[in-house]
Amino acid sequence: MDASVVEVPAVVARRGRPGYDQRQILAVAVDLFNEQGYDATSVAAIAEKLRLAKSALYHHFNSKEEILRLALDEALIGLESTLRDSLAADVSGGERLTLVLRGAVTVLVERLPYVTLLLRVRGNSDVERAALERRRAFDHELIGIVRAAQVEGSIRGDIDAGVASRLLFGMVNSIVEWYRPTGKQGLNDLVEQVITVALQGLRVAPGSPPASRE
Repeated sequence: MDASVVEVPAVVARRGRPGYDQRQILAVAVDLFNEQGYDATSVAAIAEKLRLAKSALYHHFNSKEEILRLALDEALIGLESTLRDSLAADVSGGERLTLVLRGAVTVLVERLPYVTLLLRVRGNSDVERAALERRRAFDHELIGIVRAAQVEGSIRGDIDAGVASRLLFGMVNSIVEWYRPTGKQGLNDLVEQVITVALQGLRVAPGSPPASRE
């Protein structure tokens, strides 16, 4: 089963009683945030979607901001774990870049609603600004991985590492706009196609010198 999909019980919970667990409520809230926008979605709207009293939601969450924080954590923790695993691996720079891309696409597909929400964050609150700071840290590490792959000659060095990393993850992030878990394309096929397009397009051209170590 796709890890990003949470089945809501067929039996509707009674009003005023917590009939869903925290993760189920979170999944429904994220869907509403993505459909309506975070700012336009109230706790009352989430409760109404679940056919619960607002007090039942506050049994699981202190505020709407806490729901947002936990939702963004779901995406960020997955991406950060992928990055840590790649940095800990005893592999070449090019292989490390492949690991990051493979892991990022997997996280995106398996946690699609959460990553979609993360990509729509604009820094309108402390929770959103903290999430954006973590995204910037991730991007900084990714640039270092791209640069290391360039220096060793795994990928062409005549493209700025920052530009290359933004183009790579721009392509990965665009998946949220068109990928649907119910489609014919499976996760493994999608991952391999992204890797092929991304890294074959960055392979060293004949006669192209490696990047400088400076």
